[in-house]
Amino acid sequence: MERYKGNWNSVNTHTVPKWYEDCKFGIFIHWGIYSVPAFAPHTWELGEVDSKEWFADNPYAEWYYNSLNIGKGPTYEHHMEKYGKDFKYEDFIPMWKAENWDPKQWAEIFKEAGAEYVVLTTKHHDGFCLFPSKYTHFNSVEMGPKRNITGELTEAVRDAGIRMGLYYSGLIDWQYANDPIFEDDDLFGTASPTFAYADYSYNQMNELVDDYAPSVFWNDIGWPKQSEEMMPYFLAHYYNKVPEGVVNDRFNDRYHDFLTKEYKSGSVNRKEKWEMCRGMGLSFGYNANEDDDKLISVPDLISLLVGTVANNGNLLLNIGPKADGTIPEEQVKRLKILGAWLKVNHDGIYGTRCSDRESEMLENGIELHYTQKEGNLNVFADHLKEGANEFLIKGYHGQLRPFDPSVKVETTDTEEGLLVKIPEYRKELYVVGLTNKL
Repeated sequence: MERYKGNWNSVNTHTVPKWYEDCKFGIFIHWGIYSVPAFAPHTWELGEVDSKEWFADNPYAEWYYNSLNIGKGPTYEHHMEKYGKDFKYEDFIPMWKAENWDPKQWAEIFKEAGAEYVVLTTKHHDGFCLFPSKYTHFNSVEMGPKRNITGELTEAVRDAGIRMGLYYSGLIDWQYANDPIFEDDDLFGTASPTFAYADYSYNQMNELVDDYAPSVFWNDIGWPKQSEEMMPYFLAHYYNKVPEGVVNDRFNDRYHDFLTKEYKSGSVNRKEKWEMCRGMGLSFGYNANEDDDKLISVPDLISLLVGTVANNGNLLLNIGPKADGTIPEEQVKRLKILGAWLKVNHDGIYGTRCSDRESEMLENGIELHYTQKEGNLNVFADHLKEGANEFLIKGYHGQLRPFDPSVKVETTDTEEGLLVKIPEYRKELYVVGLTNKL
């Protein structure tokens, strides 16, 4: 087995491990102090508006600290009205008790959803660590829940046969530098410029690798500029410790294993492995303003998964638990329905690769997505209407059968391609999967 050295030439030989190419679906978890106020305006998806507008009306509940810190806007007004000007963000810590948290129950929900990996926020931008750290007392073992959330969840997730990954806010830590962030340029512009913070983040990253050996190391925003040349040392250490480890692309454009897209932000392509991450609503952290009708619909969620996988991506779908440790019912409901759909259509999703055929929108409004596995073609028909549907797969002459044996499918080979008829479509089938594997 290759041992990596702490230089760019060595770590640049690393490739995306097969398990990550195969797994397709993971669960992201944003849980922290911000889960107590659980507030953000329901505004827009990341990437839809200019960053100056975005930060003033930030829909991310996990950014509560900054939304308060900018001194204006819906979150600031809400806080002044509900808690008053003397109530600091840190005053929420004793209110985060996680009294109903059962990590095994979470793992069972993730398993039923069909998730192959989980990524937990171990330290978000507020600097509060969900693990015991040699480098700070500002953590969930000494404060708040008084539990090693990272350790307990890692054990439960792995016991359920799912891979465990860890998120870490590498660049931003408001315990070290907390000037308000008003626009994208401020992300690096306000980050701590000290070598003390660079060492702190580097040490904590290694601490997470050494203590938990995460299958995914998911860094956020970036890496302290003053220690960029320490990056290959960390990566080499990680890959040597976790031979099947994989990292994302938030390393100051210096390094990545896979690319990321967050809502509408980020650019990806079919030639390189990528990951779509998003919340079920517009926030990652739990936002009490986001009722069932403000979350992604089940049909849109299944469409998102299929469209992502067909175009060489994984879907990292976020859950935002409540402060008491329970996952909101409306989020669990979506996970269960998605899991049931995946159980039926799993052969067309897990372990597949991009087909030579690209996703296409037909004139009748039906969208076709394609995957391939071991030489077999899989076709997914989306946006079907209740009752009778038909569509042509141009240039394809062969057989197709549905993954779901209860779906009636009729096919006719024509000069142009295969004409497929689904005479009795029901909306609870969502996307219909077909395969030529007999």
